[in-house]
Amino acid sequence: MKKRLFGSILAALMCLTAGAQISSTLSPYTQFGLGALSDQSESFGKGTSGLSYGVRNGKFVNSSNPASYSAVDSLTMIIDVGVMGQITNFKEGGKKMNRKTADFDYAAALFRLFPHIGASVGIIPYSNIGYSYLEAKLVDASLSNSNSYVNAYEGNGGFSQAYFGLGWEFAKGLSLGANISYFWGDYTKDVLSTFSDSYANTILKTYTADVKSWKLDLGAQYSMKIGKQDRLTLGATASIGHKLGDAVMQIINTNTTTGVATTNETVVEDGLSLPYTFGGGFSFVRNNSLTVGGDYQLQKWGSLEFPQINESTNTYKKSRGVLQDRHRAVIGADWIPVPLNVNRKVSFFHRIHYRLGVSYATPYYKIGTHDGPTELTVSAGLGIPIINTWNNRSTVNISAQWVRSSAKDLLTDNTFRINIGLTFNERWFAKWKVD
Repeated sequence: MKKRLFGSILAALMCLTAGAQISSTLSPYTQFGLGALSDQSESFGKGTSGLSYGVRNGKFVNSSNPASYSAVDSLTMIIDVGVMGQITNFKEGGKKMNRKTADFDYAAALFRLFPHIGASVGIIPYSNIGYSYLEAKLVDASLSNSNSYVNAYEGNGGFSQAYFGLGWEFAKGLSLGANISYFWGDYTKDVLSTFSDSYANTILKTYTADVKSWKLDLGAQYSMKIGKQDRLTLGATASIGHKLGDAVMQIINTNTTTGVATTNETVVEDGLSLPYTFGGGFSFVRNNSLTVGGDYQLQKWGSLEFPQINESTNTYKKSRGVLQDRHRAVIGADWIPVPLNVNRKVSFFHRIHYRLGVSYATPYYKIGTHDGPTELTVSAGLGIPIINTWNNRSTVNISAQWVRSSAKDLLTDNTFRINIGLTFNERWFAKWKVD
């Protein structure tokens, strides 16, 4: 019966997230590379700006380091789901504009599979693409009768991963883990150029990709006691880089007077790739109450080629120098005044998790000769326990994030994001006794 119940829950989890491939975004920066990269974190990480590599706690899902799965106890079944909403302010040259978006974010489950072996399954976003804007230019500004044109840029899509992972504590304090993911997604990026009447034509360039591939993430953690009440955990991760698939460009040139259109298509084989990624971090836990930690991540985008169009010849091919290595650093903290396992009567506010985090990331792509935007994130969150006669382990997780993406002489994005997650932490596998 437990097997049938467990299978039903996992099936429901996958159905719930089947239509939740990506989160919404409206930033023009997402037209570059594979889009805006997600922090790939669940409820704990949303409040700590993505702190994860050295975090080891069997009460929530931490898919960023699969070695952490082995911390879950034998009676626990965790299901974590989250949604997000955001307001973004775009600023350039003294002009401002606000946009609102909202979407489903992630879903994941964690459970004990065998002694010292934990397992997790879920769906998390990898990157998001979504933008729409206009650009007007003169064909030759030096001429008094110069003709003009308008470029309309529009794109949408993104990439996600559905993963299954295992974490194994094979020696005291030392764990290894791995996530194997089905990696999929697509994008469509349109550039519609409309010229003045003397040219009497339009040019539509459409860039597309449809990816169905895999992703492999490895992790390790070593946890040791420091004194009677403190614990230090060191973590490391690595992701395998590989080719994802083809990229396609189609050009449709239409004479608006005659209605005659010509179409040319270029396929760049294995144009898209995932980079090798390495990470390391630590967490320090004081008396099961205070957790502080830091992470560092390196993504080797600079070693990859990426499809690029030569505007003068309209040729579309892989080029180096379009992407660059991305560095990301995170510090974060989680504090609960009185842990739930301390059995004494205290104020409800002493049972809440209070979270803070800051992260900084360098860009992984170039915009012409400019570096792309750096990204600064500041997060704060609460983990509010659900306490009733039959449950005191589940939590409602609410976090706020301020994200600033900016580059010299280019657009500045300021995003205020609200994340709401629900972590079901249930003792499903306990054996009941009737007297």
